[in-house]
Amino acid sequence: MSAEKSGKVKKVILFYNPTAGNGLFKNHLDDILQRYQKDNKIVIPIRSYGETGIYNYLAELDKETYKDEYCQIIAAGGDGTINFCVNAMIKNGIDLPLGILPAGTANDFAYYFGIPTDIEKMIEVAAGSYMIPADVGVANGKYFINVAAIGQVVDVSQKTDPTLKNTLGVLAYYLTGLTEFTTLKPVKVRLVTTEKTYNEKMYFMVVMNGRSAGGFKNVSPDSDINDGKLDVMLFREIPTIEMPSFFVRVLQGKHLKSDHVLHFQTDNLILESEEDLPTDIDGEHGERLPLTFSVLHNRLRIMSPLRSSK
Repeated sequence: MSAEKSGKVKKVILFYNPTAGNGLFKNHLDDILQRYQKDNKIVIPIRSYGETGIYNYLAELDKETYKDEYCQIIAAGGDGTINFCVNAMIKNGIDLPLGILPAGTANDFAYYFGIPTDIEKMIEVAAGSYMIPADVGVANGKYFINVAAIGQVVDVSQKTDPTLKNTLGVLAYYLTGLTEFTTLKPVKVRLVTTEKTYNEKMYFMVVMNGRSAGGFKNVSPDSDINDGKLDVMLFREIPTIEMPSFFVRVLQGKHLKSDHVLHFQTDNLILESEEDLPTDIDGEHGERLPLTFSVLHNRLRIMSPLRSSK
């Protein structure tokens, strides 16, 4: 029986980043409260201070009875905000439906599910009833929703000025990333899976749970977020003269068949290198190598407007 029919008031946790994207989300806080109040639900807002605020709140919940009091968690912000929320949920053993209000720069995780960018429509999706199961990636014990990236160019989002990101959006990632290509050098790495071992020289690589990264919509066009697999793409050394055309192929999602790309799916991976390579998880600083990857199959339930994850 729903909260509306039973008359019992349920609580919804709203974890939000007031500075994500253009910062307009906080101007719509009352719209969210009003929409959920119509369903006889109380919204508990938690302002983002990294992972700490949401983690501490969830840690205090009674793990035996919290579902009697709470019915949902909402994460409002970019992929980094959602990452903090998911890490806090899993580390505290919390299993509640997750609504997403994309308010970041790239919003790659929300893009996978087709969540609208219009504030009223995204609120309706979050407050709706349809859910899609989603895997969660694991890298050295840290959880990621969308992508783990390794190499000399994957710290682009960390180098991009926040003001530039909010002003130019995804274009800021592109402009910053292009400046990296003049300094790239191939690095030796070793990839070990249950099925095979690869010894490669790479510029950079991504381990994808979703399909897009940094606003590039077709980085992993064949990814399925609930297939229990991660999509691994390693970008080998590319002659400078071929970089512009290859860049276009990546934008179009036509790069997987290129000889410059190693692509495979796996549910386990160990990445090793003698180099101390920068890593990035969902747009935030990642763990140091060596990295051990695995998958939590269908760990999340994401509020979605879609009838299929394909």
